[in-house]
Amino acid sequence: MTFDPQTLRFDEKGLIPAIAQDHASGKVLMMAWMNAASVARTLETGRVTYWSRSRQAFWVKGESSGHVQRLVEMRIDCDRDCLLLFVDQTGPACHTLRESCFYTSVRDGAEVILSAPITDRA
Repeated sequence: MTFDPQTLRFDEKGLIPAIAQDHASGKVLMMAWMNAASVARTLETGRVTYWSRSRQAFWVKGESSGHVQRLVEMRIDCDRDCLLLFVDQTGPACHTLRESCFYTSVRDGAEVILSAPITDRA
C-alpha cells in the first residue's frame, strides 16, 4: 500500500507532532511539528524536515547547525495523529547543545537538570 501524507490526521493548523528518537540508543531526542509537505520532503530526501511555527517555513534539521537528522524509519500512531521518527542524529538534537531536549526531570517536586551541553562535557 502506498503512503499518502494526506491520510494523516493534522490539527486545525495543518500540523502533526513528530517525536524524534535515536534509532540506535532508543533515546527520545526531541518533539517538533510537521505538515503534509514536510512529511513528504522528509520521505523524499531522507533528511528530517519540520515545519517552524515561529518562522512559518520549513526547517531542515541541521541545515544551519550541522546537527543533522537522517530518517531511518517513520512510524504512525494508531490514531494517525502523531509521528515517531527513528533517526540517525549527528551532534546534539537540542538547540541548547544537549543530546536530547528532554534533559529536565521533576523529582520530589523539584526540577533536576540531567545533562550538560555536549560542549561542556569533559
